[in-house]
Amino acid sequence: MHCFVYASQRKADTYLWLDRRDHFDVLPAPLTLLLGDLRFVLEVELHAGRRLPREDIEVVMQNLRTQGWHLQLPPQETLATPPGEQDPLLDPRRQDE
Repeated sequence: MHCFVYASQRKADTYLWLDRRDHFDVLPAPLTLLLGDLRFVLEVELHAGRRLPREDIEVVMQNLRTQGWHLQLPPQETLATPPGEQDPLLDPRRQDE
């Protein structure tokens, strides 16, 4: 299955996979607004044996077959405390009541 990948210029690490080049008319209007301008980044051949770094190949191909597009979101962000900051719940000076 041949597909085309675009990067969102508005949402970092967010990619749109399409079954046809520049086939944006298949996208729901709210998604188009959310993604903003798109930049073409890759043309790729997908098949069941191919591995993708962040996506399940079967899910991508199923979405492309059924709706003509697949949305790749950034990896889940953790709730980690920013570097250099102490988590207040782990502060040894904290007095539990």
